[in-house]
Amino acid sequence: MNHIVTQRFIECFEQLKQLNLVRSSRQFALSLDYLPQSFSEVLNGNRNVTIDLLQKAVEVYNFNPIFVCKGVGPHFCNDANHDSSRILTILVDSDNNERIMHVPVKAQAGYAGEMLDPMLVEELPTYTLPDYAFKVGTHRSFDVAGDSMEPSLNDSDKIICSYIEHNHWESSIKDHNVYVIVTQGDVLVKRVVNNLRKHRHLELHSDNDYYPQIRVNVNTIREVWHVRARLSRFCHQPPAIPVRDEHINSEHTSELMKTINEQNEMIKKLNSTIEKIVLRKEI
Repeated sequence: MNHIVTQRFIECFEQLKQLNLVRSSRQFALSLDYLPQSFSEVLNGNRNVTIDLLQKAVEVYNFNPIFVCKGVGPHFCNDANHDSSRILTILVDSDNNERIMHVPVKAQAGYAGEMLDPMLVEELPTYTLPDYAFKVGTHRSFDVAGDSMEPSLNDSDKIICSYIEHNHWESSIKDHNVYVIVTQGDVLVKRVVNNLRKHRHLELHSDNDYYPQIRVNVNTIREVWHVRARLSRFCHQPPAIPVRDEHINSEHTSELMKTINEQNEMIKKLNSTIEKIVLRKEI
């Protein structure tokens, strides 16, 4: 018979299934890098959960370790449906049209904080764009800081993004597209590989190869924004136009003419030789 800790662990797993957050024991085991056959033995009462398995379940699915070990408190550290996202605050104008809120670099740490201050949101600049694409849905813009996304995005660029609802993350986050990922404490602009369905995390990649890959678990993600457009500083300096090197071209032409003249002289000598041979034969 399973230990009481294992029984509580299974209770948490069964609740995940009831909430449709996992489809099967196999998917759950693989998402925790655990053998499906071994987890089947846990479910059948032939094996107890290990400390390593419990730790991974806490990290990936937010199992409440106090509940699992002592039977105290809720099954999960967050609410019952394991939703670590937060209610999105929006601002509208007098005609009830939603405005685009801009999050500058200086405000990003506060924006990603554990408890988003409503006063901070109200102080952020807002605006509208004439493009109809930005009048439907919720949009937000963010400053780009640093060179991690060069050459696609440069430091001080502003990116305009559309909001992705939490329950659409699995299906709507497309591999190798660029997103703004708001985590518990940071705002990240990265190219994303979506591993939520299999492993419950996102892989974040920089276009600048100097920066390493980042992996973020789903329970640390607060908001996801799909990058749709960017605003960049305009440079008035015209692009460099290749200048022909007249000296090189002149030398090349001279060499070519010399070769042609030499070939003409050879042809003349050859013709002269042929004429002499023909004359001898006729005599």
